[in-house]
Amino acid sequence: MIVLRSLVFNTVFYLNLFGRMLFGLHYLWGPRITAIRALQRWATSSLWLLDVICNIKMEVRGREHLPRGAALVAGKHHSFWETFAVLPLLDDPCFVMKAQLFKIPLFGHFGKKFEMIGVDREAGSASVRKLMSDARNQIAKGRQIIIMPEGTRRAPGDPPAYRSGAAALYKQLDVACIPFGLNAGLFWPRRKFLRYPGTIVIEFCPPIPPGLTRQEFQMRLENAIETSTQCLLAEAKAALVQK
Repeated sequence: MIVLRSLVFNTVFYLNLFGRMLFGLHYLWGPRITAIRALQRWATSSLWLLDVICNIKMEVRGREHLPRGAALVAGKHHSFWETFAVLPLLDDPCFVMKAQLFKIPLFGHFGKKFEMIGVDREAGSASVRKLMSDARNQIAKGRQIIIMPEGTRRAPGDPPAYRSGAAALYKQLDVACIPFGLNAGLFWPRRKFLRYPGTIVIEFCPPIPPGLTRQEFQMRLENAIETSTQCLLAEAKAALVQK
C-alpha cells in the first residue's frame, strides 16, 4: 500500500508542479509578490496532497519565533519536503539555491521571478561576492532568506557537515537568524520515492540575535539545529515503536 500511495503521490505532485507553472506563466509578467503568493499556494496544495494520499501530516512548533520582517532562516536539510513546506510559513521567503537550478526550463524562469538567490559553488570568490550582494538586496526588501547550512540533504543519523555560508551571511546581513530542526527524513527519505505515513514536525528555535562573532554564531546554530532535530527524530521513532 505504501508503494502504491507513494507512486500516486509522486505522480500527482509533479503534475501539480508543472501544471501550475504552465498555467501560471502570466505570473512571470506580474509583480513578484503576486508570484510568491502563487508559489505559497502551490506549497500548501502539495502539503494537502501529501496528507490525503500518503497520510503524512505536518506539525509546526515554535511559530512564535517565525520572523515578520527581514531575517535569516537556517535549518536541517533531510529531503525535498522542507524546500516547499516552509514557504507558506513565511511572509516573503527567499531561498538560497544551486545556481544550476536556474537553467531548468520553466523552473529556472520562475526561480528568477521569485528572486531566489543562486549559488555557483564552482565559481569561487566571485560566487561568494554575488551571494552577499544578492542577499543584502533581498534583506533590504524585508524578505526572509532561507539557507540549508549543510548545503545538501543529509539522512537522519548522518553526522552533521555544516558549511560556512550561513555564518558568512549572518555576519554580512546583521539580522537575527531563526534555526529550525525537523524529522522529515523519516517520512520523506532522500533519493527515494517512498513516502511513509506519520507526522513531519518542523520546529523553529529561538532567534539567534545579530552581533555575535562568527564562531559563536556557528556554534549556536549547529547546537540549535542538531538538538532540535535529534529530539524530534527520537520522539518520532518512539511513536513508531509504540504502534
